[in-house]
This record gives sequence, structure tokens and C-alpha cells, in this order.
Amino acid sequence: MINQVPIDPTKHASLMEMRVRFCETDLMGIVHHSNYLVYFEAGRVEWLRRRGVTYASWAARGIHLPVVEANVRYRVPARFDDLLVVETALGELRAASVRFDYTLRRGDVVLATGATRLACIDDAHAIRRIPAEVHDVLLLGETEP
Repeated sequence: MINQVPIDPTKHASLMEMRVRFCETDLMGIVHHSNYLVYFEAGRVEWLRRRGVTYASWAARGIHLPVVEANVRYRVPARFDDLLVVETALGELRAASVRFDYTLRRGDVVLATGATRLACIDDAHAIRRIPAEVHDVLLLGETEP
């Protein structure tokens, strides 16, 4: 059985605004599909930052969280110069992995939804349990805006 921790959705979502840059679009001004994963990553990094964490600080301690699974459901295209909001939420916390869920919006319009699963590994790239202090941080609400 996989150990899962109950997630409080009121504490585990963060919003981040970003504007679509020209280099992220095709000749029709539509965002290339690969950039949605980049937007999700930006949201995830900001989600951690708002809880007082940087990937670099964990990596320095031998804790790495590579993406091992990703999915995106495209609904409506984003376009050059759109102001987007990436909502990132902790979706699932297991003994050795974590899932983040994403909703990308332009105003009230949902452009895409998706999720990424990150595995916890050490410097030798071996799977390891998420350390207690990392586990605790993942369950925190935002500590800074």
C-alpha cells in the first residue's frame, strides 16, 4: 500500500502571474505546446519559494526532485502577450514522490490543466523516502507572498 498524506486544498495552492513572451509562440502568435510544461515548472518553483524553499537548497543537501511523469490537457490556446495565471497545488504526497496539479488561466478562461509527479532521489540517483523536514515543508501553507 502506498502511504498518502491528506492534503488540505485551502493551504496548498498558490497563484502566479506571467505574461506570454513572443519567443514562446509560433508564427500565428499561439503558444507552442511545450511551453505549458515550462509554465507549470515556473508555478511549481514559485509554489516552493512561497514556502521558503529553493530547489538549490535541497540539492545542496542531496535531495533532488526530478519530474518522472507529466501530463497536460490543452483546452484553449494561449497567445502572445496574454496575462496568464498559473495555479499550482499540492495534489498528492507519498513516501517517495509528490504530485503537483496545475490550472492555467487567462482571466476566467481555463487554457490548460495538468500534473507532474516528482520522485525523491539522492545524489546517486537512488529513490529515497522524502525526508521528514521536506515532508513538513510540503504540507505548509504559504509563508511569503
